[in-house]
Amino acid sequence: MRYDVVVVGAGPAGLSAAIRLKQLCRERDFDLSVCVVEKGAQVGAHVLSGNVFEPRALNELLPDWRNEEAPVDVPVSSDKFWYLTKDRAFALPCPFDNRGNYVISLSQLTWWMGVKAEELGVEIYPGFAAGEVLYDSNDNVVGIGTNDMGISKDGSKKETFQHGVELKGKLTLLAEGCRGSLSEKIISKFNLRRKVQAQNQTYALGIKEVWEIDENKHEPGAVLHTLGWPLDHKTYGGSFLYHMKDRQVSIGLVIALNYQNPYLNPYEEFQKFKHHPAIKSLLEGGTVIQYGARTLNEGGFQSIPYPVFPGGAIVGCSAGFLNVPKIKGTHTAMKSGMLAAEAAFSVLSEGSSMEVYWDFLRKSWIWKELKKSRNYRPAFDYGLLPGLAICGLEHYLFKGRLPFTLKHGKPDHEATNVAKLHTPIEYPRAEGILSFDVPTSLHRSNTNHEHDQPAHLRLRDPTIPESVNLPEYAGPESRYCPARVYEYVPDEKGELKLQINAQNCLHCKACDIKDPKQNIEWTVPEGGGGPGYTVM
Repeated sequence: MRYDVVVVGAGPAGLSAAIRLKQLCRERDFDLSVCVVEKGAQVGAHVLSGNVFEPRALNELLPDWRNEEAPVDVPVSSDKFWYLTKDRAFALPCPFDNRGNYVISLSQLTWWMGVKAEELGVEIYPGFAAGEVLYDSNDNVVGIGTNDMGISKDGSKKETFQHGVELKGKLTLLAEGCRGSLSEKIISKFNLRRKVQAQNQTYALGIKEVWEIDENKHEPGAVLHTLGWPLDHKTYGGSFLYHMKDRQVSIGLVIALNYQNPYLNPYEEFQKFKHHPAIKSLLEGGTVIQYGARTLNEGGFQSIPYPVFPGGAIVGCSAGFLNVPKIKGTHTAMKSGMLAAEAAFSVLSEGSSMEVYWDFLRKSWIWKELKKSRNYRPAFDYGLLPGLAICGLEHYLFKGRLPFTLKHGKPDHEATNVAKLHTPIEYPRAEGILSFDVPTSLHRSNTNHEHDQPAHLRLRDPTIPESVNLPEYAGPESRYCPARVYEYVPDEKGELKLQINAQNCLHCKACDIKDPKQNIEWTVPEGGGGPGYTVM
């Protein structure tokens, strides 16, 4: 199948690119065929975010969105920032300015954007996972290939076997989200970080639930962020709690993946967090509707790779445009998709170079915004209190104009200490009211994979889990995964062996990032597999 532009990923960046391309076609009376391939069973099924949404890019892309039933209808009504100890909450000056922003479900917004894209003539194919990049004889990217379907664990073809599809495009835009599997291969193959001396990317894992709470406790548009407990001062992270509509609240904990203690369990830290007196009182009597997890980029300005490769470009969180102090990346992801679309249109209609996308980015408000906030995240590598002090100076005194740029530390996987330097952490047992075990939470994520298929989580060296990870790092993959995909279980001789429960996978990508020896490779499973988010 041949198209002018192939977009991989129906998230906010990919859909913004597709929509903008079709808008330009109408404005300039020039026809381009555009398709979007999405590994989720439906648009939005794999999209998870906080999300306090800044509508700046949406205003530019679809200025009449307020009259078109966009699911952006809960304006921020209050904004609080707390420092937590185990039993108390202390109000801090709020550095955020969320006036004019909205509390939303990003999975619902992307679904709506998918409808708008199709109305413009974009072809969207949910349930098809892009498993490989297609190249010509000169190593130019010429499209993607979707996975074969109907292959059993042993590699044999089942009765349901279907060949994957080659989607050829004059240009390919990669919009896979954080740690996109194809995007990472492209970045490595074409040395896109080295090309602009970009620092290594650094990541965090966000774990989230949506609750339905008592109507008397519900304040639509109320926004809360916290620092401190349950994390120690060496571990960067914080929580969010946003009041949506219909008595729903979005609550989550974000933990930087450069944490040192291999015994730390992000899932259990989140469960513990909900028992803080200030949080517990809100959730009591409520019900969990949905659960999920996803990694996010925190490298910011100094970690952005060169986003153009022969035959296409990288957009959105695959490149890493999250604004860490704002705790927002949707608006920047959307804008990057729009700029890539404008560059692609000029290539296909006028014969210009895709490299103009890089020029467009550096002249845009994305660049100004990320440059201004560039020192926020690396400041916290010095610890919580020094980080707060540096960020206070940067924000209130220098207004983002410090005459230097802080560097990120070592890659997240190298930050993990050996287990002998730490003491095991004992976490409280889930009581089934505020805190829950992993199987219960997984059920709420609507995660589903075909069991009889080759594992999409691959070990580059199958001996490393038992020879290195378990004896040296106490098996950290059994803790950093928020879906209990990785378990050490005794074999017939009573020796612990790594068991991979791939059917549990939430597609968060934490394993691909945090494994100490970078031994786990996350690849796409059969299309349509994974979580089934509807309100995340």
